[in-house]
Amino acid sequence: MSTAPNWDPQQYLRHSGYRTRPFLDLLARVPRLPAAGSGRPPRIADLGCGPGNVTVLLLDRWPDAEVTGLDNSAEMLDAARPLAGPTTGGGHLDFRSADILSWAPDETYDLIVSNAALQWVPGHADAFPTWLAALRPGGSLAFQIPGNFTAPSHTLMRELCESPRWRDRLGGVLRHRDAVLDPVGYLDRLAGLGCEVDSWETTYIQTLTGSDPVLDWVKGTGLRPVLTALADDPGAREEFIAEYRERLREAYPPRPYGTPFPFRRIFVVARKREK
Repeated sequence: MSTAPNWDPQQYLRHSGYRTRPFLDLLARVPRLPAAGSGRPPRIADLGCGPGNVTVLLLDRWPDAEVTGLDNSAEMLDAARPLAGPTTGGGHLDFRSADILSWAPDETYDLIVSNAALQWVPGHADAFPTWLAALRPGGSLAFQIPGNFTAPSHTLMRELCESPRWRDRLGGVLRHRDAVLDPVGYLDRLAGLGCEVDSWETTYIQTLTGSDPVLDWVKGTGLRPVLTALADDPGAREEFIAEYRERLREAYPPRPYGTPFPFRRIFVVARKREK
């Protein structure tokens, strides 16, 4: 049994620099969109847009684009909506509530993009045919997702949740290591659907600073299901965090310059063939 997490936009944005870099690396590999040279603005959807901090970066690459950010978190959408409206490049940005897996596009897009969101969506690869059908010929589906489910930050969290002390309350709450495919798995799926696929992986060595920085990082993302499940019991929540903190300190000892936090990410750009 998994728990739909409650999100804290401010906690998530505490490490926005490191969370933004993979999205920029992804966009750098997106090929020419069908709208180029057509006289119409590109139409773009951002699946799992969160607080909109990376959605706005789409307008740096395509200034006149019409961009819609989609998310099912009311907290994230509340943080994103002040960014909505006309853009300086002649485009437009808006945000809507939607569940990624059941999203049924009612219009055609030049680009469907997602940044660190699909790992929260069980069976997301099964939605690829629907999303590709909503792309114009020559359009792209591009996404990046964490591939670090075997890292200590995640294995220690799962071990603690499944321990005798926490199993009854937290067993099954977290995503498993098969929440995402590997780059070849995504290549197989999308090439089998007729796409030209560019898939790769990168491990970023992030240098975090401050007190218990890895704990601070996961409080914004991977730990959210646990924090949500224990929200009605502050004492238990603090007990879990204290035990998890000690394990993280051993796994990620600080250096004089900060705490190295290796983070593997998976990238995919699938271009729909032109007719």
